Amino acid sequence: MKSKQTNMLQGSLYSGIIRYTIPIILSSVLQLLFNAADLVVVGQFCGSISVGAVSSTGALTNLIINLFVGLSIGAGVCVAHALGGRKDEEVHRTVHTAIPVALVSGAILTVVGVCFAKPLLEMMSTPEDVLPLSSLYMTIYFAGITFTIVYNFASSILRAAGDTKSPLLYLTIAGVINVLLNLFFVIVCDLNVAGVALATIIAQAISAFLVVRALMRRTDACQLHLKKMRIYKAQLIKMVEIGLPAGVQGSMFSISNVIIQSSVNGFNSATLIAGNGAASNIEGFVYMALNAFSQSAVNFVGQNAGAQQYDRIRKIFRTCMVCVSTVGMILGPVVFFAGPALLKFYIPDSPEAIAYGVTRLGYICLPYFVCGLMDLATGALRGIGSSFLPMIVSILGVCGLRIAWVYTIFQVPQYHTPKCLYLSYIVSWSLTFLVQFVLLEIVLKKKERRAKMYL
Repeated sequence: MKSKQTNMLQGSLYSGIIRYTIPIILSSVLQLLFNAADLVVVGQFCGSISVGAVSSTGALTNLIINLFVGLSIGAGVCVAHALGGRKDEEVHRTVHTAIPVALVSGAILTVVGVCFAKPLLEMMSTPEDVLPLSSLYMTIYFAGITFTIVYNFASSILRAAGDTKSPLLYLTIAGVINVLLNLFFVIVCDLNVAGVALATIIAQAISAFLVVRALMRRTDACQLHLKKMRIYKAQLIKMVEIGLPAGVQGSMFSISNVIIQSSVNGFNSATLIAGNGAASNIEGFVYMALNAFSQSAVNFVGQNAGAQQYDRIRKIFRTCMVCVSTVGMILGPVVFFAGPALLKFYIPDSPEAIAYGVTRLGYICLPYFVCGLMDLATGALRGIGSSFLPMIVSILGVCGLRIAWVYTIFQVPQYHTPKCLYLSYIVSWSLTFLVQFVLLEIVLKKKERRAKMYL
């Protein structure tokens, strides 16, 4: 067990953070491959309409599940704080509260997703030729969403304890199975989007089982005993205090993306929807590489906040800033210039859709490192335990600005274009990062003053 864990409280930060983050990047990429495999397989064997059907559900799906994924972040931060403060009983109670909360959350999401898939897609102005397949895919996907939520909670606990390698291993196994089942259900069984949705559910069930088993096999305070699971009030409250704002923020991000997706749908072009969706999936790989450093910052900062090592927290943030900027400035241009070739894997039958996709990649991927910096500042604030203020800043700076953009600038006839929509991203990232950066320093100084009062 020790060999899998990173010591976050001592040692070199650059080597420690990079070793810790690489498995998160690879794990995140594998999670994206679940959806990418769906798009590639239906694109190759079912056509661009099926690609549009799958991709058009992404923003709405994220909107629905992000609130509960935020709670998993809260669980991880609570574990990190308790580990940093060497509070084993608090760790035990948090772990045994987190899994029941995940199961309840999954049940709620299943009901919402299955019952309201079609009405919600209709509210997003999903085109008639795409709607039936989109509704079918989303309904099946949400039938198995509990597995995804349980995986997120359990892997968040493992990462807070310093283990990022186990979730990577489990997702690798599940990812291979997902791709094989995609091919079987689509080619052999001719199930179209229903087949890729079923493959995703089965793969997610496998990854959830493996990560829960890993918790049960631990020998430290993070060990999970199924018979001891219960919801402890104090741990639930702290989990909600940290995780709920993170979830609300994620949901608000998704609302702004749903509005932008609806604006894209409003052009009533299946090729634009397919190109936009495929490009969004590709750029997601860059985003995950950048966001992995934010996830690392949450846990590194969390443990050091529990140990009240505030100078080290500043060093953690500076180290992650260098890493995010470097990775973003390399990956963004690489993906943009490789865009036409990459998009052909998703949309082999539509040069027009590929052209739309390349346009989006130019506006999103090239400045993507700014988004990474914004997420990093938010992650550091959550790791400290301050989740409400960054939520407010992000809602106003990202969601509010994008929504205002759509209903003002985008409505001007000469600016009523996809390019204008995409421009709102870089503007919102930049403004939000600047405010979060200042907020982080203010919160750190406040924590330091409070700690000195009790010395």
